Amino acid sequence: MALAIFVPMVVAGGWWIQALAAALALVATSEIVLMRRTLLIDFGAILAMVGAVVMTIPDAFWQTVNTPVVLHRSSLLYIFVLLMLVHTVVAKNKFNFEDAGVFTLAMMYVGIGFHMLVQARAEGITTLFFVLLIVWVTDSGAYMVGRKLGKHKLAAHISPNKTWEGSIGGTLLAVLVAAIYVYFFPQRYNWSLMVLIAFILSIAGQLGDLIESALKRFYKVKDSGDILPGHGGILDRFDSMLIAFPVFYLLGGF
Repeated sequence: MALAIFVPMVVAGGWWIQALAAALALVATSEIVLMRRTLLIDFGAILAMVGAVVMTIPDAFWQTVNTPVVLHRSSLLYIFVLLMLVHTVVAKNKFNFEDAGVFTLAMMYVGIGFHMLVQARAEGITTLFFVLLIVWVTDSGAYMVGRKLGKHKLAAHISPNKTWEGSIGGTLLAVLVAAIYVYFFPQRYNWSLMVLIAFILSIAGQLGDLIESALKRFYKVKDSGDILPGHGGILDRFDSMLIAFPVFYLLGGF
């Protein structure tokens, strides 16, 4: 059901995918807030959630803004951070420096991750699906190979079910699929370099999964949320993408 909503909005692009990214960022950040056992109406939590939504706004929008004050992502990020720091004083340490740090990191982790999804779609739908395919195939391949051949634990202290065999199998399958995909849908770089990038993105996506697993393990929760019955929360579904898309951007993919 969720995929039936996600894919059409991604294909439509424009404000459809922007609205989707903003909504996903809002929910994903609220999941971190709730994992930390903070009320959603707490001022710091509200700042984090609103900040994450603002972070998703595409670059093209800021280029159209004409104000006496320089408005762009980095300046707005600092404003949100500053407000959180001021809140530590006003709240008399009921909201402390550690809370401000956690919510700032959550805002950046979620907001910028979904922002990069929007930017990839702005580059072109084939660019977006290049990353999505790598993430999806890696995940499915790791599960299947790990289930059949998995013996050596990848990170038992964080995610006991993941194995090195599954990880390697998922990456190899993703690279193979990406190689075929790039042959038919060329990307910014030549075929060989894009295959190498696919390898890096597959690893990045798995790291994204482990990062979210570490977050849940720290807060002692099974799922990040329950908005998707049987599948957990938004972070559970998009953890790999939140790292893979920014890494692809850093590699010059879009």
